[in-house]
Amino acid sequence: MRTQIVAPAGLPWIDIVREFDAPAELVFRAHVDPDLFARWIGPRDLAFSLGEWDPRTGGSWAYSSGRGEDVFEFYGSFHEVRENERIVQTFTYRGSPDGVALEIVEFQPLPAGRSRLVSRSIGSSVEGRDAMVASGMEHGIVEGYEKLDEVLGSAAVGTEVPTS
Repeated sequence: MRTQIVAPAGLPWIDIVREFDAPAELVFRAHVDPDLFARWIGPRDLAFSLGEWDPRTGGSWAYSSGRGEDVFEFYGSFHEVRENERIVQTFTYRGSPDGVALEIVEFQPLPAGRSRLVSRSIGSSVEGRDAMVASGMEHGIVEGYEKLDEVLGSAAVGTEVPTS
């Protein structure tokens, strides 16, 4: 499955669309369950460390990724977590704390137990958005969703989705 990433010229946002061979409930769960999230986020060549993780409306999060002495820290707040449907959160790179993005992620059910993830990340400026695109974020997103495919297909995810 191909990840579509669109950064419209002159506008401060990035749209991401990706389909999965798993129900929307499992894709959502992989975004809020700390153990599952840690298994798929980001590219394979970066070590991941989850700090704060409170995936509920009003909660916050923090994590870092790194390679050797290069460590990239990110943090934000969950503004809305609507189970199996939508997550609205802020996303900030600690190296650029004035560049806060608002991210809206929707989990859409498709026929045959499949789903579509639709995400819009709205940056504070076109320049900031362009810098994020130039940083190589596409590689991390594409590879992360490939890892998510693997997680969703593993027995560790299971088929039962918790209701709370």
